[in-house]
Amino acid sequence: MPEKSYKKKHMTSFQLIIMGFAGVILLGTVLLMLPFSSAEKVITPFHEALFTATSAVCVTGLVVKDTGSYWSLAGQTIILALIQTGGLGVVTVAASVSLLSGKKISLMQRSTMQDAISAPKVGGIVRLTRFILKGTFLIEAAGALFLLPVFLPDYGGRGIWLSVFHSISAFCNAGFDILGTAANPFPSLTGYSANALVNVVIMLLIVIGGIGFLTWDDIYTNKLNFKRYRMQSKIILMTTACLILFPVVFFFTCDLKNLSTGNRLLAAAFQSVTTRTAGFNTIDISKMSEPSKAVMILLMLIGGSPGSTAGGMKTTTFTVLVLNAIATFRSQENAGAFGRRLENHVIKNAATIAMLYFALFFCGGLAISLYESASAVGTVGLTLGVTPKLHIFSQIVLIILMYLGRVGGLTLIYAVLSGKNRGNAKLPLEKITVG
Repeated sequence: MPEKSYKKKHMTSFQLIIMGFAGVILLGTVLLMLPFSSAEKVITPFHEALFTATSAVCVTGLVVKDTGSYWSLAGQTIILALIQTGGLGVVTVAASVSLLSGKKISLMQRSTMQDAISAPKVGGIVRLTRFILKGTFLIEAAGALFLLPVFLPDYGGRGIWLSVFHSISAFCNAGFDILGTAANPFPSLTGYSANALVNVVIMLLIVIGGIGFLTWDDIYTNKLNFKRYRMQSKIILMTTACLILFPVVFFFTCDLKNLSTGNRLLAAAFQSVTTRTAGFNTIDISKMSEPSKAVMILLMLIGGSPGSTAGGMKTTTFTVLVLNAIATFRSQENAGAFGRRLENHVIKNAATIAMLYFALFFCGGLAISLYESASAVGTVGLTLGVTPKLHIFSQIVLIILMYLGRVGGLTLIYAVLSGKNRGNAKLPLEKITVG
């Protein structure tokens, strides 16, 4: 009898991405459970350690234990390492280790890196990875230096650690803070709501981390010559500017009326920036008006940009849907921007991603609350004070939402369906009425 030959199945790049995130989360969970990670030297329950590790790797910022008072220096260091890994991306970090050790990057690894950072092509991916690493650490170091004049006088030598931690947390759009105490847990940056330096530095770090690595590359290569940027970079920058400016005007006009004009403008700007996946807050979010909370939910779902440290369904997804709607209103066959046409499959992907995120958002909202659900699936980290009080089932729901929100809906679908037989035959056409 002829011997059967078996083909060795390799994991696809999408499967490697989701398994990589899961592996790092589990490793972080085990480390955070150990007694040396907590300030009281006790074993942290598995579900609480898993929640914290998931929130850190998925750069969310939702927590069930106050990061500043519950975790020891070792625990905070582990959380920061998870944040940095999650912000850069597990695949990027793994590739960086290979580069630093002098190993060659295989074609499969390059393809995986391409999918992980949403690069348009495999060529030049190693150069781009080096650029990302250098840029990341330079920006985080600069952020820490600018925060030092504030934290050093307030906390002494510990101010150095606070500056480094919050710089990395802000750049990675994580929203973790270590300013809490046993007497005042979960404060975020409310103690610095009137400090212009802290507000501006954190906002800049959030925006820079959230616009995406490819946009950095465009700005670095073409400087201020906007016309030479890729269409994606143009869309990202314009959408980011609009999603910061319009909410600032809304929050300033309709909310925060108990603050002075200067502090009101600062608070409006900070809440506008941080809502799209960063998770810091300088005011009590629960005291904001219901219309403001509704705007924040929409901003949380939109999130940052592709190939960035941020989460959410992405600015490009939102803009593609808007452009397609505009083209439909104008009876135009193709949607486009900046003199370029959008491919039909991009519009289909955008619609699919939006549907997935809204489905996850509503499912989470039924189990917990719409605000906490949007915060988790958009990997934001803002809370109305509900998350620390949740029971185990609700924590598991948020863990699932954070994980799916970070790895991305299409990544998960491609990972599950990769290798399945896809027929190219077209079925008979029949019209259906919509709207």
